[in-house]
Amino acid sequence: MRGDLEWGGVPGLVRSAAARFADREAVVEGRTRVSYAELGARVERAAAACMASGVRVGDRVAIWAPNTLDWIVSALGAVSAGAVLVPLNTRFKGTEAAYVLARSRAKLLFVTGTFLGTSYVASLRRAAGEPGEAAPGPAAGPLPGLPHLERVVVLADDAPADFRTWKDFLADGEGVGSDEVRRRGAAVSGTSPSDIIFTSGTTGRPKGALITHAQTLRGYAIWSDLAGLREGDRYLIVNPFFHTFGYKAGIIACLMRGATMVPQPVFDVDTVLANVAAERVSVLPGPPTLHQSLLDHPARDTYDLSALRLVVTGAAVVPLRLVERLRTELGVDTVLTAYGLSEASGIVTMCRRGDRPEVIASTSGRAIPDTEVRVVDASGAPAAPGSPGEVLVRGFNVMSGYFEDAAATAEVLTPDGWLRTGDVGVLDPEGNLRITDRIKDMFIVGGFNAYPAEIEQLLGLHPDVADVAVVGVPDSRLGEVGRAYVVRRPHSALTADDLITWSRREMANYKVPRTIAFVTGLPRNASGKVVKGELRGR
Repeated sequence: MRGDLEWGGVPGLVRSAAARFADREAVVEGRTRVSYAELGARVERAAAACMASGVRVGDRVAIWAPNTLDWIVSALGAVSAGAVLVPLNTRFKGTEAAYVLARSRAKLLFVTGTFLGTSYVASLRRAAGEPGEAAPGPAAGPLPGLPHLERVVVLADDAPADFRTWKDFLADGEGVGSDEVRRRGAAVSGTSPSDIIFTSGTTGRPKGALITHAQTLRGYAIWSDLAGLREGDRYLIVNPFFHTFGYKAGIIACLMRGATMVPQPVFDVDTVLANVAAERVSVLPGPPTLHQSLLDHPARDTYDLSALRLVVTGAAVVPLRLVERLRTELGVDTVLTAYGLSEASGIVTMCRRGDRPEVIASTSGRAIPDTEVRVVDASGAPAAPGSPGEVLVRGFNVMSGYFEDAAATAEVLTPDGWLRTGDVGVLDPEGNLRITDRIKDMFIVGGFNAYPAEIEQLLGLHPDVADVAVVGVPDSRLGEVGRAYVVRRPHSALTADDLITWSRREMANYKVPRTIAFVTGLPRNASGKVVKGELRGR
């Protein structure tokens, strides 16, 4: 199935899903249960309100909110009005959010009220309450520092006087007819930009990867096929909607297949267990830490998790033991790993159903159909199978570029269409890709290249290690050596000397961490990747 041909754009997908799966549950949020027909009507109403607010095809509309039904409706409404969606990370502070809003020149912002004890509105006002240096003249909207931002809609019942509540915003669109909304959606083509996903910023200022409707639909039709997502599945979406894994492998994939979305705003293992049991959840993608914490929960056996049948994971080292435990202890039929990045529509490689457990655990699978993946050495020549090098990607999934940043685009896109990912990887003879590290994370121990992810994979085999991250630290004799940050399993008495001694038996000496720091948890970004810069700063 070619999603980009079948639906044309995301507005066509939303209308199709509303018609094909009309009576099936689309979204479950607490006691609120919305059918696909009702979701379609809500999205159309939100699109009408966007149009009434002056949103035109190609305008950027941002959303800064956790996983909720309102996120789904407002985001799909904006895209159905022809806007380019700009999701903002809910972990952003006000200045970080203001940077992305200014960089994208967003015209409209949907923002949550108070979330996790923080007023996003107050945070944004503090950051953007003064006129910006690059924007002289009167501000068009309520935030002087963001003159392009004409309207802010608070996804709540209350809002400051110069903002709009969600209810009032929707009422603004009552004069825009259904035919007008559909004509606007039809004006969107496969080549139209659908969203700008800003990179996590772990290696510098966030940059916005520009992705089209065709790339989104084609990529996640493939994802749905390879994962085996099907009508009637009940999908707990813990992955943040502001990230491709949550929005596209979540919302978009469910719209394609008629699966029920169960959004969860915050990762909490007790809530995950309760949701899986109460809603008979069958699909639970997420980073390995999510599944590890679920398996290790002391009260796990008191919950009925028997409906779980599909797990897709990635973004970090996946221990073989985790794959085996998901299959044996929880009876999950399908466990798959995948690899992607924002600049490649979030999807590059994926395992296939039927792959051996060791392939699923040790690799991220093979290139998705109609794309190419290769690994090259420092000179740009293809690396031999089994040899590490930079991962390059080419195909329909590669972004057209960073939004209005030709210089940064030229750094990562070659003239013949290859995307330089900045990731270090190894291809096996069957074409399975194993990501070993970020190029910038590699460190050199006495002349030997040490790849933290490889060391982490080995350390993860220790029965008392629940989670681990390795960084290079300066050393007067060897230049750099490894330092491991380790999360012990509950009730473990593992010591640093124990783990170093064990490591010397299991890996080459230059790979052995010289120091061990035990921590209660590792700092991770929204995609589940450890923020190594924060660890180095310690």
